[in-house]
Amino acid sequence: MRKSHPVRRAVLAGAATVSGIVLLLSLKPASDPGSASAADGAVPPAAAQSPQGGRGAGAGTVTGDAASTQYGPVQVRLTVSDGKITRAEAVQAPKGGQSDRVTADAVPKLNQAAVAAGSADIDAVSGATYTSAGYVKSLQSALDKAAAAAGSDAGAGAAEEGAGAGQGTQVLTGDAAQTQYGPVQVRVTVSGGRITGVETLQAPKGGRSDQVTADAVPKLDRAAVAAGNADIDAVSGATYTSAGYKQSLQSALDRAGG
Repeated sequence: MRKSHPVRRAVLAGAATVSGIVLLLSLKPASDPGSASAADGAVPPAAAQSPQGGRGAGAGTVTGDAASTQYGPVQVRLTVSDGKITRAEAVQAPKGGQSDRVTADAVPKLNQAAVAAGSADIDAVSGATYTSAGYVKSLQSALDKAAAAAGSDAGAGAAEEGAGAGQGTQVLTGDAAQTQYGPVQVRVTVSGGRITGVETLQAPKGGRSDQVTADAVPKLDRAAVAAGNADIDAVSGATYTSAGYKQSLQSALDRAGG
């Protein structure tokens, strides 16, 4: 029998080894599952679950009180995120006849102004004085509610940490103050010892008083929250309403111990 040449045996062994390595490599996946999913247009599980920042503090929707006007009620709903107005819409506005055209022209402008200003300190739309005044009033009440809710959340958090004990949120109604043109009555939300919202429950109405009230009350509400007390200036052209407002506001604060 012929003996195998040593060199030949080495060549055959080497060839077998190379063949085995090639076979193993042929069994490895072309790519990992995550890369394959991404290539197919699907988001890998880790990316799908990554946080996107969430809604943040002070996010939500709040609807203001309906404000009556000579041509019908106006009511505003706000979307607030991180303490800022991100959207404003009128859920009620004057309608019928000429009011349809006025509303269609004025409301979008008022919505844009509210978002841009971030407050109720916006100009009336020309030709829509009553609608504008009602919009501002309802807008301010929505902002007051948002502020009260934010203050309530902050007060609850402080209470959980043991801070500010005995200074939770209170809603206090002042006495009705009689004026020459009718009663004025204020309700105050106090949180953590601060005024976070003010709402006028009664104010002079009828005839010229409607316009005076629509102009003065939102300004008085803002002034009360800013000052944190009843030491606020009277609104020009609304002396009696301002005096009654301050009187009722002080009586509400007296009930809060302020």
